[in-house]
Amino acid sequence: MSALLDSFASAFDALPNRDAAGLGDARRDALAAALRDGLPGTRSERWKYTPLRAFERRAFVPSASLPAVLDGALLAGIPAPRIVFVNGRFDPAHSDFTTLPTGVTLQPLSQALAEGHEREVNFLARRFERADEVFARLNAALADDGVILRAEEGAAATQPIHLVFVGAPAERDLASHSRHLVELRGDAELTLVEHHLASDANAHFVNSLVHVHLAARARLTHVRTQEEAATASLVTRTDAVLARSATYLRLDLELGGALTRHELNVALQGEGAQVIANGVLLADGKRHLDTRLGIDHAARDTRCELLWRGLGAGRAKAAFHGGITIREGADGSVAELSNKNLLLSAGAEIDTQPVLEIHADEVQAAHGAAVGQLDATSMFYLRSRGIPEQQARALLTAAFCRETLAVIEDAVLRESVAAKLDAALSRLESAA
Repeated sequence: MSALLDSFASAFDALPNRDAAGLGDARRDALAAALRDGLPGTRSERWKYTPLRAFERRAFVPSASLPAVLDGALLAGIPAPRIVFVNGRFDPAHSDFTTLPTGVTLQPLSQALAEGHEREVNFLARRFERADEVFARLNAALADDGVILRAEEGAAATQPIHLVFVGAPAERDLASHSRHLVELRGDAELTLVEHHLASDANAHFVNSLVHVHLAARARLTHVRTQEEAATASLVTRTDAVLARSATYLRLDLELGGALTRHELNVALQGEGAQVIANGVLLADGKRHLDTRLGIDHAARDTRCELLWRGLGAGRAKAAFHGGITIREGADGSVAELSNKNLLLSAGAEIDTQPVLEIHADEVQAAHGAAVGQLDATSMFYLRSRGIPEQQARALLTAAFCRETLAVIEDAVLRESVAAKLDAALSRLESAA
């Protein structure tokens, strides 16, 4: 067994709430399956662009075993309502739920487990059958904190709700496994902003799994900005299920981390359900960023619009997989995927793989992917008007990425996210 899995098996033995809420057997089964099948190799189609050989030689200790100190300045621009986690552990001192709107509840998973609320935490009992879902299995075995966010029927929030995850330095490399449930009942509407930050350099590992359930006509705007430390590793997965006429608006900005893997799986199960998801992969230095989409049209008249942009600089590697399946009977579905990438250095590598499976008639589907360089004509135009080369490159890369932000309807939130993106792009240009 690898050092990595050895360290997780030891963490399981010391897990405080291992048997809470009747989950003990499900957790043991999940760990046994993960240890039995091990980490997937590059022969696995789902992991061919993200080798784990170096990662499996590492070992981590549970985040709960070492204290952490949060740099409060990180939260200065993040208003309430917000729930804060430091190294994967709920931080009540910096969280503030007092301004939650009527009909919306927010609870730390650790609290629900400690109180033994079986109904509240039953989503933790989900099984993961495929061998390549090793990190989901480990999450099922080891997750002991996270968020349970619910919006009752018809509830509406005028202000975004912020989930903040901060990696803080520690004496040893820590691992955290967090699990989250976001449930909107019929006609509910809210905006959720998920921040992944680092207060300083650290080499922690974060394994996060989010469940999103949208009932009929519910509408969720979900913005995720990932600005982890340049030496941290992050595996995240979101599984969303949409009922009739539900709408899921999503933006993912991958701006940090050393090794990151992000899966977004959306099941359009109700007639008229739609997902509009955009994202940016910013790979510089020696980072390895991997994003994998799986959109499943299972009902009539469903819609997906996917717009992803990638930048590769230095000796970084980025991988993108855009998978769309239109099932038999899902007539009237509309699916659009666009993935364009810019290579900004000779040492960078970007792999893109759009996959479209259609098993229904009368559908509209289009996908496109490209890897290229900055447009020479546009560069010449800007340079001919006296704009220095570095500034011209910055203008073009910013315009290339900013079109993804259109998915955010709130102008204030959109500008806030744009500032994060611009800051990351300036880092890219200064390193070029």
